[in-house]
Amino acid sequence: MTRFAACFILVFGELAWGGLFALAIPPFFKVERGFYKSSASVYLAASITTAAGLGLLALRGGVSAGPGAGSLWTASALWTLSSAADAVYLYTLWTENGLLRARAYALGLGLGLAALIANVTILMPSGFGAVVAVTYGVTAITSALVLGLVSGAMLFGHWYLIDLEMPVDYLRTFVRLLGIVLVADLVALGLAIGLPVILGSASAAAAVHELFISHLGLLAVRLILGPIATMVLVWMCWQTLKIPQTMAATGLLYIAVMSVLVGEMLGRFILFRTAIPL
Repeated sequence: MTRFAACFILVFGELAWGGLFALAIPPFFKVERGFYKSSASVYLAASITTAAGLGLLALRGGVSAGPGAGSLWTASALWTLSSAADAVYLYTLWTENGLLRARAYALGLGLGLAALIANVTILMPSGFGAVVAVTYGVTAITSALVLGLVSGAMLFGHWYLIDLEMPVDYLRTFVRLLGIVLVADLVALGLAIGLPVILGSASAAAAVHELFISHLGLLAVRLILGPIATMVLVWMCWQTLKIPQTMAATGLLYIAVMSVLVGEMLGRFILFRTAIPL
């Protein structure tokens, strides 16, 4: 069951990296620092969970149904290093050391991206080829950005209760970028299905065939309850911010977080069953 567990642990890693990325959106010196402290703590916890989860799987030595111990240890080590950088960044939020804060943030983001790529590629069967490996990385990045932006926007919306004078344009920027990333995620999912058939190996093409023969209903639910439903919610949120009504928009973002999580969990189940990174 190592592969099954590793597929779902990936969601925590995507949240960790995407959330850290989302912290760069609002202007740091114009927003209450408590937002960064609380949000960074959430994403640090997700990163630590990913590192610990992969490490525990590696302790089992890897099994024939999943990644080997060596690749699991490598991914766990990268997430551990990323977590350490994130922890330093979180610490600097209580200080005025801007230079260390900027370097720790950039290091955490870079190490997190390396950890994310290492994490997802260990789930790819060896015979799929380099082209399919690219789709693994691209879908992991777009999924991470969707998770990070939707959670970051939801958390940020609460700070309008604390700072009543904060411009609504900050939340609009979150929502606008989330809409763009959702479109990119749909494109990435399309590439993950199409490229293995066109440019992938025979085993990769067979996996796509299996997806449409045995899991078509699951694929439809993954797309409808995931990015498509979230795009509708994001549009509703954008219209709500035209009023502007930030609390109603935050409520819609709560629902969007749930739709994204449902879609990602279904995508990880498809990854487990077919090895197609959806």
